[in-house]
Amino acid sequence: MKLTFLGTGTSFGVPVVGCTCKTCTSQDPRDRRTRHGALVEVDDLTVLVDTPPELRLQLLSVGVKDVDAVWFTHAHADHLHGIDDLRVFTARKREDLDAFVPREYESVLRTRFKYIFDRNFRVPEGTTKPEIRLIPFDPEGPVTIHGHNFLPVAVPHGPVTVYGFRVGNLGYVTDGKLLPEAALETLRGVRVLVLNALWFGRPHPTHFNVEEAVEVA
Repeated sequence: MKLTFLGTGTSFGVPVVGCTCKTCTSQDPRDRRTRHGALVEVDDLTVLVDTPPELRLQLLSVGVKDVDAVWFTHAHADHLHGIDDLRVFTARKREDLDAFVPREYESVLRTRFKYIFDRNFRVPEGTTKPEIRLIPFDPEGPVTIHGHNFLPVAVPHGPVTVYGFRVGNLGYVTDGKLLPEAALETLRGVRVLVLNALWFGRPHPTHFNVEEAVEVA
């Protein structure tokens, strides 16, 4: 199994436009972070986690040529609004791409990106749109993606729920403030655990800070 981080930045990205703080004016390349995205490779399966606004640049930066499926964690813009960049895959293969979405967010995607999911919508000649097969899943899981079981991990993120996952010995959770007992039980025994952590010290209402993430882990 292989995990590749595509983006680990906040919803604004780093640096933030117009910000003159120490981090945003840093010349350290580690202080340049795009919005959240990741790749999980299990045997011959490649799953893209979320479609952030910088998706095209992220995929180019790591040399990705194809993905087999997409896992959407939730419907916030920084995790979703690069979805149109998926059309390069479906145009090349001329087949639909499976995208797994929490059932509670299915209607959000279908409404927000009607041009993608309305089968009656036809793009102008000479261009394309992503051809996506949206597959809703329930929190109880498991979710079988091309023969591999992904166990959903539901965590609160302010007023919404974010759906991370466990696959094999990898646990992956983004955008959360706490791990409910059900999530802890699903994640118990993993060898690698990925948690969001916004910054050191200062608490945040909907995200772990570094100290909280370390304590939970």
